[in-house]
Amino acid sequence: MIVPFYNVRQYALDALRSLRANARDDFEFILVDDCSTDGTADLLARAEHELPGAVLVRHERNGGLATARNTGIDRARGEYLTFMDGDDWLAPGHYTRLVAAIEALGCDFVRTDHVQCTARARTVHRVPHGRRNVVLRPRDAILPAHRTTSVDYAYAWAGIYHRRLVERGLLHFTDGLRTAEDRPWIWKLHREAESFAVTGLLGVFYRRGVASSLTQIGDARQLDFIRAFDQVIEETAGDAEAAALLPKAVRTYCAIIAHHLGAVGRFEPPVARKLKVMSTAALRRMPQDVLDEALDSMDAERAGRLRRLRRRPAPGAEVAA
Repeated sequence: MIVPFYNVRQYALDALRSLRANARDDFEFILVDDCSTDGTADLLARAEHELPGAVLVRHERNGGLATARNTGIDRARGEYLTFMDGDDWLAPGHYTRLVAAIEALGCDFVRTDHVQCTARARTVHRVPHGRRNVVLRPRDAILPAHRTTSVDYAYAWAGIYHRRLVERGLLHFTDGLRTAEDRPWIWKLHREAESFAVTGLLGVFYRRGVASSLTQIGDARQLDFIRAFDQVIEETAGDAEAAALLPKAVRTYCAIIAHHLGAVGRFEPPVARKLKVMSTAALRRMPQDVLDEALDSMDAERAGRLRRLRRRPAPGAEVAA
């Protein structure tokens, strides 16, 4: 199990206690300290000695979640891999049940539901896939384009993955992505892995509203979603079934751009301006016929917002994504 930590001292003890409640003689916990500066490192140093199966790895400089997960993947030795974030926690015995599920199903990876926690509120979020405990072809769960599907449920920690995915080059994340790092990753899994299943296990508690989370910070790191989705579009365009899959990829990209534009007030002013410039350039990079179809399929408010952006005059020098 791979757990990156970065400046989450307030929550790290909950995470570490939940790992102890999941420990087993044959489990390893790769704790990656992504150059924390708030005292998290001291808690991890203690956990290295007190948590059974713990292996502590320290980054000399902060690399972001994608890079920290890759560090953990490279150090992991188990037959199965899974993830948790350092501000989340697990139900006792969740990993034993999760390993039993993938062993019984015999597939490349298994996705699970999770519990979202915002302050005292608890909400169950389910994988948007109707068939449970049935082994299926992952690319068959990408479409349809106009509905929420498994590639939109891009939480790496909501599942478990067989080591053969590492050996095939399918489990690593795009190094350096600061946000949306799960998006190219989940698309690649669904395009290239051979088998997957969904199970209704509830054992991951995902903490929302953490002040240090990038989802709560309006700085330039948020704009990495453009680099992430450019990668999704580029790689999907090279797929043998690109004609069928690109409408889903483009529509999702458009929806994410519209979401950020709708909340542009939370960004610092220079970042908000950069968001508009980069989003305009992103729309122009998309296959224009597929983009036209995507905009026609969206609601009037979001489609109008994107069409106005698309008509913006090109700046003298576009801001690179």
